[in-house]
Amino acid sequence: MTLEVRDLRLAYGAREALRGISFDVNRNEIFGVIGPAQSGKTSLLKCLNRTIDQVAGTTLSGTIRFDGEDVLRLRDVFSLRRRIGMVAPLPVGLPMSIYDNVAFAPRCAGMHHRADLDAIVERCLRQAALWDEVKDRLPSLGTALSGGQQQRLTIARALSHQPEVLCLDEFSIAIDPVTTMRIEDVLRELRGEMTIILVTNLVQQARRLADRTMFLWNGEIVELGPSSVVFSDTPASRRTYEYVNGIFG
Repeated sequence: MTLEVRDLRLAYGAREALRGISFDVNRNEIFGVIGPAQSGKTSLLKCLNRTIDQVAGTTLSGTIRFDGEDVLRLRDVFSLRRRIGMVAPLPVGLPMSIYDNVAFAPRCAGMHHRADLDAIVERCLRQAALWDEVKDRLPSLGTALSGGQQQRLTIARALSHQPEVLCLDEFSIAIDPVTTMRIEDVLRELRGEMTIILVTNLVQQARRLADRTMFLWNGEIVELGPSSVVFSDTPASRRTYEYVNGIFG
């Protein structure tokens, strides 16, 4: 296992977002997380790499073990965030060149040799299925790319520090279906190199990609199991069947 979550509870003031959930994420799997709005999906991702620390007024308890270490008690959160990368729903391009967007994290980690940076930039852009489209204009501003290209640039930037876990929070919310399918192909290839946690409102996307899927509702786990079961006509919970078939949510 890569991640072990036990009795994780999160509250924003008096409002509970996660209600004592427990689950494991296996190494080199795509782990899907589905559920309606306000079910706790994004909050969960923020807990995994401690970006929840930046949100005022929260109360957090429980245990998140990452390769045996308790995430909630780590002091070096910056090292943790290099190991557990995050891609937000909307592309967030840094106001710099395409090249510098990808080279930013390696430079912050102390890498400055041009040949090494060149290799990282090309590798990450290739992994994000963007290299062929931008290789001749790497000095151009990253924020001038199309929405789909910027999202792939965001993925390339997340890959630049070689995370062990890549968390994606509804990555396809603002991009077209063709680009979405290209990124899905990228994720299938990356599964051999890292663990991927995929939060999505698109149940068919989880069905296509995830090895296992967890259904969150109102901060609780309704069902967790192989995607072939969760998306079948006979999941363990009737509520799961109703959600994935659009009866509610």
